[in-house]
Amino acid sequence: MIRVLIADDQPLVRRGLALILGPDPEFEVVGEAEDGARAVALAQQVRPDVVVMDIRMPVLDGVRATEELARTLPGTRVLALSTFDMDEYVVAALRAGAYGFLPKDISPEELIAAVRIVHAGEAAVAPRLLSRLLSAYVRTPERPRSWAAGTSVELTPREMEIWRLMATGRGNAEIAADLDISVSTVKNHITGIFGKLGVRDRAQAVIAAYESGLVEAGSGSG
Repeated sequence: MIRVLIADDQPLVRRGLALILGPDPEFEVVGEAEDGARAVALAQQVRPDVVVMDIRMPVLDGVRATEELARTLPGTRVLALSTFDMDEYVVAALRAGAYGFLPKDISPEELIAAVRIVHAGEAAVAPRLLSRLLSAYVRTPERPRSWAAGTSVELTPREMEIWRLMATGRGNAEIAADLDISVSTVKNHITGIFGKLGVRDRAQAVIAAYESGLVEAGSGSG
C-alpha cells in the first residue's frame, strides 16, 4: 500500500484528491495539510511514501516544503501539482527535489499513474511540460547520434514516429489520435522503444530524442 499525504490550501481540492486516491486499495491517504509548513510537520509524524504537493500555498510554499522534505525525509517522494504550468515553477520544484510535476487539469487516471511512478522512484512530468523544459534547457549537438537515423539502434519507422511525437509533448492518447491507432498499441510501441534505446522512462526517452538530434530545441508542442 502506498501511503499518501495531500497538501493543498484549498479544502475542495484536498477532498477531491483524497476521493480519487482513497477508494483505490493500493493507496492510503494518511493526512491532509493546508500549507507547506503543516505538510512538513505532518509528514514528519506520519512518514508518507508520497506527498502530493501544491506549489502555491501560504506560510511555506510547495517548493520550500519540498526542499525541507528532501533534506529531512529522503524516503518520502514529492509529486508537485499546480494550476500554473509556467516553466520556472516546474524547474524550481524539480530542483528542490520533487520527483514529478503535473498540472491540476490532469485526469484521475493520470494522477493515480503518476503517484505510482513517483513511488517507484521514477520521474513523472506531464509530456507538454517535459518537452517545453527540454526544448529550453537541452542543447542539441551539432552531430546527431547514429541512433536517430536508426543505424545502431534499429527502431522501426513507426517507433521512430512515436518517439518523435513523444519528444514534442504528445501524450499517449494524442499520439494514438495522430497515428489513428489504439492507445494500447501506442503503449506497446513505447515499451519497445524504451527497450531499444536502453532508457528507463518517458523522461529519459525525451532527453535522448533531443540529444540525438531527432528533435531540436524549440520544436516542442508547448
